[in-house]
Amino acid sequence: MKANRLQIKICGITNLEDAKACVELGADMIGLNFYPQSPRYIEPEIARQIVEMIPRSAYAVGIFVDVSAEEIRKTAKRAGIESVQLHGDFSPETCRKLAREFRVIRAFSTGGRFQPEDAGSFPDCDVLLDAYHAELRGGTGLTRDWSAARATLPFARFLILSGGLNGQNVAHAIAAVAPHAVDVCSGVESAPGVKDYGAIRNFIAAVRRAERSVSASSP
Repeated sequence: MKANRLQIKICGITNLEDAKACVELGADMIGLNFYPQSPRYIEPEIARQIVEMIPRSAYAVGIFVDVSAEEIRKTAKRAGIESVQLHGDFSPETCRKLAREFRVIRAFSTGGRFQPEDAGSFPDCDVLLDAYHAELRGGTGLTRDWSAARATLPFARFLILSGGLNGQNVAHAIAAVAPHAVDVCSGVESAPGVKDYGAIRNFIAAVRRAERSVSASSP
C-alpha cells in the first residue's frame, strides 16, 4: 500500500475468486464476515484459504458482532487474520486489550444516539462509520449523513467511511468527508455475497479520480 493513499476496503467477500479479483483490481483491504446471521457469512476455514492466497499488497479484516473477546481470538486464529472489525457493544477496555494483538476497527452505526466524540473513547482503534439499521450490521446499502461523518474526523486516528457507497456517490462522499479509507459492500454486488467485478472496477476508478481531484484542490 502506498503511504497516505486513500485506502479502499471491499467487504462481504465469500470466496477466493472474488477476493483475488478485488485485490487485483486495486482493493487494499477485504472484509470477511463472521456474523452468522449475515448473508455474507464465511466459515473461518474458508477465510483462512483466502488469507493465505491473497497477495501481500492487501490484507483481510474479520467482521464480528457482539461476541466475546475470547471468541474473536479463537476465530481470528482459525482464519489467520490480524485485523478485526467490531460491531455492537464493545467497550473501550475490551478494544484496548484486543488492540494489543490485532489492528482493531471499531464500527459505529450512526443512529440517533451516536455522537462524533464517541469515537474519541477508542484511541487505540481505527473507526468505521456505517449507516444505522435496526437489524443488519454492515452491507445495508443505506447512505448516511456525510456532515456527521466529517464531524467525527477530529476524534478518529483513522476514519473509514461506509454506508451505501457506490461508484456514483463515492466521489461526493470523499469530497464531503475527506476520510482515510472508504468501505463498500452491497454497492459492488449483483446479489448478497456475489461481487460484480465491473462495479468494483468502476468504484475503484471513481475513488482514484476523487482522490486526485481533492489533491489538486489542496493548497
